Parts: sequence; C-alpha cells; structure tokens
Amino acid sequence: MRSQRLIWGKSRQWALSQPSPDCDHCRGSVNSCAEQVLRKTAMNSEERTLVEILDENKKIDLAKYINYVSAPAAGAIATFSGTTRDTFEGKTVVELRYEAYVPMAIRNLKSICHSARSSWDLHSIAVVHCLGTVPVGETSVFIAVSATHRADALDACKFLIDELKASVPIWKKEVYSNGEVWKENTEFLERKSELGKNDGFCRRKVETEAPDRKGCCKAKVKVEEAVHTSTS
Repeated sequence: MRSQRLIWGKSRQWALSQPSPDCDHCRGSVNSCAEQVLRKTAMNSEERTLVEILDENKKIDLAKYINYVSAPAAGAIATFSGTTRDTFEGKTVVELRYEAYVPMAIRNLKSICHSARSSWDLHSIAVVHCLGTVPVGETSVFIAVSATHRADALDACKFLIDELKASVPIWKKEVYSNGEVWKENTEFLERKSELGKNDGFCRRKVETEAPDRKGCCKAKVKVEEAVHTSTS
C-alpha cells in the first residue's frame, strides 16, 4: 500500500499530499498516522489554552494570564478586562455577584476556545472568570489572546467574550444602593431569540423588560426597592 503524507492546511482541514516513504506510521496505515498527528496537534492546542473559574472572592491576577500567552512567536496580544462600573441607568451600583455551574462553564469555555482556534491563527489563549462578590473597579472576567498578527488576536478576543456572554452558565447579580437584580446579557437573549427556545443552558428565571437603548445588559428585571422603616 502506497504511503502518503498528511499535511495540516491553514484552513485547519486535513488534506492528502504526495507519497512520503520516510513516515513509519504511514507504512502501516494512513488513518493511524492521521489519528496520531491529530492527537498531537490537539494536545499542543490544549497546552496553549488556559481556562479557569476562580473560587469566590479570589481576585484575577492580570499579569499571570498576559505572561501565559506571551511568546517570542507572538507579535500581538489582545486582552479584554470586564470590570464593575459604578452606575447603571442612573442607579448606584455597589457591587456585582457571580455564580456559575462550574463543570459546564469550564467545558463550554474550552469548546469556545477550540472554535476560536478553528477560525483564527492563534498562539495562546487564556480565559478566566471569578465568582462571588466583585466590588466597583475590580475585574470579573479577563481574556488574553496571542497571535502572530494583531487582526487574528483582536477578532478572536472579541469572539471569545461575546460567546462567553452568550452561552456559558455564569450568572450576574447587580447590587444597587436601593435594591438588587439578576441580569441577562444581550448576547444570551439574542442567541435565545435566534434559537427560538431555551437551548438547555441553566439560568435563573427572571421577569424582564426591554429598554429602548442598546447596551451590554439589554434586559433588566424590575428592582425591588429597599424599604426603610423607623420606630418611635
């Protein structure tokens, strides 16, 4: 049986090339060679991908993840840092609180990273999200992507945060000075609308109303105002 050499194309698709008599694996079976090379490629991608969900109230070390994706071969590093802002539609935000179904969140994030690698030529990926309370000004989610060229890094970074917001089972509660509310991301609502039904993602049931303006938190639930009582 004529041995053949498999090459990995830029499009990430396997293609058969000219005979290669120096490949011991191919002498036995082309499929066997392909499987071994594919496993090695997948393993190398896994080694260059870091996905973490931090324990409650543990701060994100931005330098750790930037250092992880840094490499001499990488000419660009794109990052996204999601931080708690102090106001939302005129209400004073005190803090954000995050919960997650961690096993599924990790699995979904790894799948999203795999999809990013299938679309862009990337070197390393780091995605981290913290749980628990995140005060104003602190980081709740951080993404770092390195690539040879900046276009790949920038596009992949945007894709990762958008997909995280749309599909990963992480829930956010905004705590205001006069109440609190569980929020649903615009990306999640748009994805749900596209599918026409709830596609299995675990989420909290909330009553929503859609504001006129476009924003990252398109839907909002009605806030129960804090009631202060006094006694004489």
